[in-house]
Amino acid sequence: MSQDPYELLGVDRDADADALKKAYRKLARQYHPDVNPEPEAQERFKEISRAYEVLSDPQKRAAYDRGGDPFGGGAAGFGQGPGFSFTDIMDAFFGGAGGAAAGGGRGPRSRERRGQDALIRIEVELAEAAFGVTRELMVDTAVRCTACGGEGAAPGSHAIPCETCHGQGEVAQVQRSFLGEIRTLRPCAACRGFGTIIPDPCRECSGDGRVRARRTLTVKIPGGVDTGTRVQLAGEGEVGPGGGPAGDLYVEIHVAPHEVFVRNGSDLHCTVTLPMTAAALGTVLTLPTLEADVVGDEEPTTDVETSFELDIRPGTQSGSEQVLRGRGVPGLRGGRGDLVVTVIVETPGRLDARQEELLRELAAIRDEEKPSGQVHASSKSMFGRLRDAFNQH
Repeated sequence: MSQDPYELLGVDRDADADALKKAYRKLARQYHPDVNPEPEAQERFKEISRAYEVLSDPQKRAAYDRGGDPFGGGAAGFGQGPGFSFTDIMDAFFGGAGGAAAGGGRGPRSRERRGQDALIRIEVELAEAAFGVTRELMVDTAVRCTACGGEGAAPGSHAIPCETCHGQGEVAQVQRSFLGEIRTLRPCAACRGFGTIIPDPCRECSGDGRVRARRTLTVKIPGGVDTGTRVQLAGEGEVGPGGGPAGDLYVEIHVAPHEVFVRNGSDLHCTVTLPMTAAALGTVLTLPTLEADVVGDEEPTTDVETSFELDIRPGTQSGSEQVLRGRGVPGLRGGRGDLVVTVIVETPGRLDARQEELLRELAAIRDEEKPSGQVHASSKSMFGRLRDAFNQH
């Protein structure tokens, strides 16, 4: 070498490995070609790299201290000696994170991982969705293996450190390049990156730490849910590999059709059919409430209204609606929707002689024997509405 490597690095002859690395990092940050593009800096960087290559290798350092050729007389150029590593350059810039920068440095990964979320769908009645219900569910999910406690090893045995990676979960691969030896870290193939090997896997779970099992869960469905609503049960999903924490279980609600009521958001709709005489004269109808489905055959309590009276005013027309406030579906966040009752007036299709006689008499009294009918203008076409909007401007 054209200059003393100790002088190039600025260290004493008895400097240890840490002092050598510290000095090299400091100079590399100053003269590396990516930082200092000057030609003199590049030459300087080659010299200090070559000096560090010699002094960081105990055999080469001893050969130089004895006055010999640390390269064994060979004509190897910069960075081609077997002791130089590209991670040393990375260490100079990233504070010792060269292994991580080269794709490693992660260490062994845990066998325990969080389990997946699970989803089941159940059907409930409209009243159950409106007022809430508690259900017992049978679910089939992965649970922690009781034989090994989730460890994966047979009872009485345990996982042992991997002999290939010595428990690190990674192995180094070295490749030569014009910069020297580039070292990269890869997950160990022998232990799959875990750092440990299970020599005697559990016979119940085959080393996975979990097994499939059926279990019963109690889920409380709040009032106000609708089709598509999901109830979350935290930690009731699949147990993870290695006996890891369980995911969540989601219960998706489907509301069955009702024979009387149709739901629209928090409102309920129903239709009643009346003969034309009742619509003309007026009447009072007794209709069931949605609460009646909850009570069922049980004796109703005083605070549960299972029916209500609907007042049909005289002269009610077919298609008219009556809105009953607060008789709809309770909301998840409070409040309650309305009940909308649509009245359909039936016209009799068959009349006996006496009925026909009475209707004709009524028509004569009302001067409706030869009705002319009332013709109303149909709604405007889209072109007409656009024309009117244009004329307004």
